[in-house]
Amino acid sequence: MPELTYPHVGATRAGDLPAGWRHVRHRVRLPDTCYATAGAAVLGFDLHRAAGIGIRADADRAAPGVCVVSRLGVGPLRMSAPCAVVWAVDDDRRTGFGYGTLPGHPARGEEAFVVSRDDAGRVWFEVVAFSRPASPLMRAAGPVGRAFQRAYAWWLGRTLRRLCRRA
Repeated sequence: MPELTYPHVGATRAGDLPAGWRHVRHRVRLPDTCYATAGAAVLGFDLHRAAGIGIRADADRAAPGVCVVSRLGVGPLRMSAPCAVVWAVDDDRRTGFGYGTLPGHPARGEEAFVVSRDDAGRVWFEVVAFSRPASPLMRAAGPVGRAFQRAYAWWLGRTLRRLCRRA
């Protein structure tokens, strides 16, 4: 596993996020028939690509140790965000993964993307994250950076619902 830039590795798996960090929790209901489609889109990084995020991964599917570089922005404003998958799950109740920041990422922390099925058969998508700024740009962004994280989670949920409707 590459060297991560934060402690609390794996905290997003159980959702018990560390105190003193920025937290993001965003949950959206998906059509009950799309558990397999949504899970495959998350694990195969197709969700991120469909959301307009440039993704380069050293494997086709999320698994512990897989390195992922997300690219956001345009031209000289393009930012790279290297991460490594720290956990993954794929069963009949939960499908998804969590990845943590590597050196060069503008933030420090972990983010998880999980599709789940509850006891009533309802399907949900959830983004859970904790982070702190790691670069001067992120520190300077302040509240705008936090708003961006929440908007990003919302956009992923909206994109996954769209992918489910197409399936």
